[in-house]
Amino acid sequence: MRLLTKRLAVGLRSYAAAAHGGYRKFSASTARIKSQPLRGGLLESPWLATQFRGARFSGGDVKPGNHIERRGKIYEVMKAQHTTQGRGGAIIQVELRDVDSGNKLNERLRTDEKVEQIYVAEKSFEYLYTNDGDKGSVVLMDPESYEQLEVQPHLFGESLVFLQDGMKVSVQLYDDRPLSAKIPKTVTCTVAEAAEARKGSGTPPYKRALLDNGLTVQVPSHIATGVKVIINTTNNSYVSRI
Repeated sequence: MRLLTKRLAVGLRSYAAAAHGGYRKFSASTARIKSQPLRGGLLESPWLATQFRGARFSGGDVKPGNHIERRGKIYEVMKAQHTTQGRGGAIIQVELRDVDSGNKLNERLRTDEKVEQIYVAEKSFEYLYTNDGDKGSVVLMDPESYEQLEVQPHLFGESLVFLQDGMKVSVQLYDDRPLSAKIPKTVTCTVAEAAEARKGSGTPPYKRALLDNGLTVQVPSHIATGVKVIINTTNNSYVSRI
């Protein structure tokens, strides 16, 4: 019922936008937007003409958030750690995410190794809803043009659980391909279940609490059920209460 209500609201908003000539819908599969570029629409934005690939930089310059191409596939760099192997010199241990499948792998790069970087453009969207099913797509909307974009859940990684109605998210695109998606660094959640605080000098400073999105986090012992708290989405840590 909740999903049906969301779709009805989106439909009404889309109808209002279409009445003013401002609505177009397009969707993306795991790797590529299905529709052709629209005249004057999102896919014909000026930044598309400036995107390019083939620029190379050293492995030592790789950092999280970069998009690189290796063996014909595009990866997002999730983690990068500099290590030294005795006489072997310095290397970079990286965790990569395949933007098509969502699969992760670990690789080692020499600091002087040439890596092909993919330059992406970032676009802001508004979260609408997630389609039913384990592989249901996430439906986003451009708040200015009302165009809709469907992306695969794995683009959000572990942040998927934090998606909320109307949340502002950013999508990184290359040649019409959504490569990754980001949510705000902090979000507000409601504590759905928390143990009662124990009295006494031996009370532990933190306890486990279940949030309304199903995630379990550590919160201060005085936080009770029903309290709204701010959570850091990069490490699922408690920030403060509202």
